[in-house]
Amino acid sequence: MSWRCHARPICPPGRGPAAAILGLAQWASGGLEAAYRALADAMAGFQKAGNLHFALSVTSGLADIRTVQGRLYESIQYHTQALQLALAQGEPLIRGTANLYLGLSELYHEQGQIPVALQHLLRTEELGEQAALPDWRYRLCRVQARFKESQGDWAGALALLDTAKGHYTRGRIPDVRPLAALQARLWLAQGRLRDALRWVQEAGLAVDDELSFLRECEHITLARVLIANQALPEALRLLVRLLQAAEEGERMGSVIEILVLLALAHAAQGDMPSALVALERALRLAEPEGYICIFVDEGPSMAALMSEAEKQGITPNYVRQLRAAFGQAEDKTPVAQDFLAARAVAIEPLSERKREVLKLLATELNGPEIAHELTVSLNTMRTHTKNIYEKLGVNNRRAAVRRAAELDLL
Repeated sequence: MSWRCHARPICPPGRGPAAAILGLAQWASGGLEAAYRALADAMAGFQKAGNLHFALSVTSGLADIRTVQGRLYESIQYHTQALQLALAQGEPLIRGTANLYLGLSELYHEQGQIPVALQHLLRTEELGEQAALPDWRYRLCRVQARFKESQGDWAGALALLDTAKGHYTRGRIPDVRPLAALQARLWLAQGRLRDALRWVQEAGLAVDDELSFLRECEHITLARVLIANQALPEALRLLVRLLQAAEEGERMGSVIEILVLLALAHAAQGDMPSALVALERALRLAEPEGYICIFVDEGPSMAALMSEAEKQGITPNYVRQLRAAFGQAEDKTPVAQDFLAARAVAIEPLSERKREVLKLLATELNGPEIAHELTVSLNTMRTHTKNIYEKLGVNNRRAAVRRAAELDLL
């Protein structure tokens, strides 16, 4: 979200701007529910004034708050409704439309719906900055880095975070997930503990710090560093304090992550009963919202805990789903191939003729019948089909139709 009052004709008088400023202040102080109510009031004011640009911007903020609160489906609903409203206005697209696609991509990625997440990521890249808010490029790099991280391409993710630094501008929105903390997490994934410890020192973080919403991500990252450094008692002490603060602030997204780390820290100490207690609570909070990556991205240690949870009959259907996701994550290649193939479609879109061929491939018609329908030779039809397969990164008709459906090409 990026809300700025540029000039009188753009920023209408009334409750919209005042409510937005109030909501942003409450957001920065950690009063998320109060911020949500104020921003909802601002959105209504902007819509009443006919200022759809600012209404969309505020809607993105409402979705972001719900994400922090762990309400993924509600956040998706906000993005989707706002996107429908934006698209209904026709061309040229309203600024902020690209941000809505980007937000949906991030949310669907967390839920493990990779094809859908990629579809929205490609769409936001296609629209570009002409349909985006000022912070779009910065957010795009962060989301792209998240995809790279899930693929195990930590170097690629770090490179994207470096690029994001060049696009960061300080705004009204609190930066509760600073790039330096995200970078430190990637260093841990690479085994670069010394670099992560240096970040802790430079950031001035300590276990007994006063906790705040604005630095919550940094302190959670500190806990990760402590676990990696085998300073388990200190990590557990910090995580217990973080859990209490996040619960009091009703930041259930943070609560789930903290419980995941508590489970890992207890398991590292050899205390499996305590680990499973923390993990079970995390699972019961996460299951209704469809969280996947928050568990799977923790890697083999969490996979082992999931195996124990399955033996204990903890949320059996959800654990089976997560274990299947762990199995897919072990082989990063299919996801990477999907990403590259989808990018190829976005960079070099299918021609109108190839789209016609693709739609007919989705029918029951055979090759000669498709050629007849298009009034071309069979060899020409086969050439079109071969080119389609190459663009979609597939090698047969069924896979092409499935990929086309994922990318909304049909």
